[in-house]
Amino acid sequence: MKIDEIPTPAAVVDASALQRNLHEMSQRLPGSSLRPHVKAHKCTALAARQAALGHLSFTCATPREVLGMIKAQVGHDLLLANAVLDVDRLGQVAQAADAAGVIARIAIDSAETVDAASRAGIRDVVIDVDVGMPRCGVAPAEAGQLADLARQRGLTVSGVMGYEGHLQMVTDRDEARERVAASMSLLRSAHNEVGGDIVSTGGTGTHDLHTIGLEHPTGVTDVQAGSYVMVDTQYASLNQGFEQALTIVGTVIAHHERRYVTDVGLKALGMDHGDPTIDSCNVWFCSDEHTTFSSSERTLRVGDRVHVRPAHVDPTIARHEYLWLVDDGEVVDRWAIDLRHW
Repeated sequence: MKIDEIPTPAAVVDASALQRNLHEMSQRLPGSSLRPHVKAHKCTALAARQAALGHLSFTCATPREVLGMIKAQVGHDLLLANAVLDVDRLGQVAQAADAAGVIARIAIDSAETVDAASRAGIRDVVIDVDVGMPRCGVAPAEAGQLADLARQRGLTVSGVMGYEGHLQMVTDRDEARERVAASMSLLRSAHNEVGGDIVSTGGTGTHDLHTIGLEHPTGVTDVQAGSYVMVDTQYASLNQGFEQALTIVGTVIAHHERRYVTDVGLKALGMDHGDPTIDSCNVWFCSDEHTTFSSSERTLRVGDRVHVRPAHVDPTIARHEYLWLVDDGEVVDRWAIDLRHW
């Protein structure tokens, strides 16, 4: 099957670029020092590729992702790095993990999340700590008290996690390094009160700014990077040495002078980081089912294919059913995005 035969819009992956991205990160953060975040691709076949490179601990964002990873028998240590209060869903995670002999850890940051984990039969938790991003996480000074509460409810507290998401796109690397160290100082101060073997953090944008090993005062045990596998236009601006492996392939469905329309619209793209890009073209705007664009450099015809580069890869992939792997214009595989939806 040729790339031009794929029904559009389609999430198409350059298989060679993907493999280079996976290999490069496995060299930078080998084995357990990387805890890949599956929310970036929501695909157990791709997670299996990461596991084959030695990464056996994974980060998940939803109970569905944890259950899917267990069902696919990928990874033996799964961290649900999100506050979840749904006892039924957490109960399903606990039962599936016990049956499979898999560790399923849950992030907690409040008495309510402790209660939900305990009632669901969860065995293992980590304390989610606020390290500067105004989202989830307990204040560092309160982490020890929350850990004590969790242990009183019979939970094992394995350590801490904290996400410096507000620093992922700091382009001045000296500034980024300094601010990441400050965030990790907060996380390590919480860890001093909580205890446990885990200090988990980070993302693609800061993966190269962390020291692995708790001997260092701001060191961590693992980094939760995910977007490196595909890379979107936002992360590409950091020039970290990873390639944009994913494009959403569309068909030109209308042509008026130099104005073109492709069938890749809002329902096929994650738009929270801005408009997508098309090489040598100017994107005008996106509609539900369309992207309107122009070009002074390219001449296209109705029926031609275009590669649309998303600005945010994670929500883009979650809108599609399959990843089409292509090498030199030939489709070499098709992977189900089997962890999509909540």
